Amino acid sequence: MSRPLLISDCDEVLLHMVVPFRDWLDEVHHIHFDLVHGDWGEALRHKHDGTQVERGHVWNLLNGFFLTEMHRQQPIDGAVDAINRIAEHADVVILTNLMDHHNESRVQQLRAVGIDAPVYTNQGGKGEALARIVERYNPSVAVFVDDLGHQHESVAETLPDVWRLQFVGEPILWQRVQSSQLAHARIDLWHEAEHWITDKLLAGSPAPNIQKEPV
Repeated sequence: MSRPLLISDCDEVLLHMVVPFRDWLDEVHHIHFDLVHGDWGEALRHKHDGTQVERGHVWNLLNGFFLTEMHRQQPIDGAVDAINRIAEHADVVILTNLMDHHNESRVQQLRAVGIDAPVYTNQGGKGEALARIVERYNPSVAVFVDDLGHQHESVAETLPDVWRLQFVGEPILWQRVQSSQLAHARIDLWHEAEHWITDKLLAGSPAPNIQKEPV
């Protein structure tokens, strides 16, 4: 019989990202990153004159961070122990939005903090990538964890019977990140999230279909 399956995001779910990225921008590039600004394209400004960093350069900076600065990322409180306990009775994979050439670096980064799991890199919505993972593992039940609402929408559209947990591990972002209508729950602490995930995995029932409320 197939095992249950947990598919987890990495940045702001397992590892802190925006704070070390902010600190690196300040130290190395003299750029201020306004973490409370909802649009990254407008959140980065040159410190010497306050001008906005060009949108195209923002993505170059992100790529540079992941090329050389992954060591700055530390685990979200409770994440490593929770993931390893869940792995005792379920398959665990990581579905992370990074360019594919960062895959091995992410594998090694997670191993260094104590998480040894297959890593799948993706760009854009995660629904199709998750569908391929589910087809490969053929789990008895699956749970998807991500911090971003649009990823829950992507997964809900593709595989509505997958349980969806929205998890935002960075306290600075708790008030900024809006809860997704298409996540089955929003939990931001691992000692609570672990119980919710384990209950769904062990119960083995598919997730109920939920509809986004009209605007």
